[in-house]
Amino acid sequence: MHTLIRQLLKFCLLMLAVSLVVFFLVSVSPIDPVQANVGQAAYVTMSEEKRVQLELYWGVDAPFWERYVNWLGALLQGDMGTSLRFNAPVAEVIAQRAGNSLVLMGIAWAISGVLGFVLGVVAAAFRGRWPDKIIRAYAYLLASTPTFWLALIALMVFSVWLGWFPFGFSVPIGMAASDITVADLAHHLVLPAATLSLLGVANIALHTREKACDVLESSYVKFARTRGEGGFTLIRRHVLRNVALPALSLQFASISEIFGGSVLVEQVFSYPGLGQAAVTAGLGGDVALLAGIALVSAALVFGGNACANVLYAVIDPRMRTKKQAKGVFHVDDTEAGAHA
Repeated sequence: MHTLIRQLLKFCLLMLAVSLVVFFLVSVSPIDPVQANVGQAAYVTMSEEKRVQLELYWGVDAPFWERYVNWLGALLQGDMGTSLRFNAPVAEVIAQRAGNSLVLMGIAWAISGVLGFVLGVVAAAFRGRWPDKIIRAYAYLLASTPTFWLALIALMVFSVWLGWFPFGFSVPIGMAASDITVADLAHHLVLPAATLSLLGVANIALHTREKACDVLESSYVKFARTRGEGGFTLIRRHVLRNVALPALSLQFASISEIFGGSVLVEQVFSYPGLGQAAVTAGLGGDVALLAGIALVSAALVFGGNACANVLYAVIDPRMRTKKQAKGVFHVDDTEAGAHA
């Protein structure tokens, strides 16, 4: 119970800090929300009285602390505010776009985790040989590749040159909602999901490889080799069991990376998700929508880390037998691998 209360307190403090930073950054931004939302042409021809009226309506001239306190008070009552760019409640905008983003990030998260784990184990099993060199080169190349650049290359090759996939959006343009099928949705999802998946593979593959190499150099694995174990049996009985937990932890921690990559991927592919909405809100000074999306993303990352902590105790029985110190489980290094 004490741990649960502490985690809830951390979550509330995180939400408070994230929202405060968002409001501060928007307040010091040179973007004029009125000009950004009404357009340059309309802003130039607009009368001074109309400008003042819009500034009062949007609270542009209000002090930073006043706007933040008013927004926070409304949030505590269940009102996330109104989006300036979409002219709709923030909760409604997030709800409309969250589905697309969650599907995109969920697929990319699962594929990158499984593929990265498999590649890392294979690279460790063939350490120093050509499969290891190819996998490491692939991972290093992806780790140094900008997300938007890879997305642009994928769009140019597979959409423009080959014509295999649409140029963007989540559904065909001009088609009635009743006529859209699951195949249409999947066809528009393949390219952004594949791009986002490839970017998440590198860190997991390299991390899993290092952990697997450490296991293969351990004393209990060397003892297993002397007993005649080798090949896939050795990998399955000793390596997989010992690298699964660190890989799982890294996989849940990569949620923040997946979300950050989705912002750029959605923008390149014009995919209507939270990432594209965040860019639109940032360019338009839409602080209410930007703060709402930031809170949702922070909650996803916090939830991922919390799930990793829970699964630690579920997957590894040793974690349930250790004393809890300062709310963190510690495992004696001398016992690592003893169960193998």
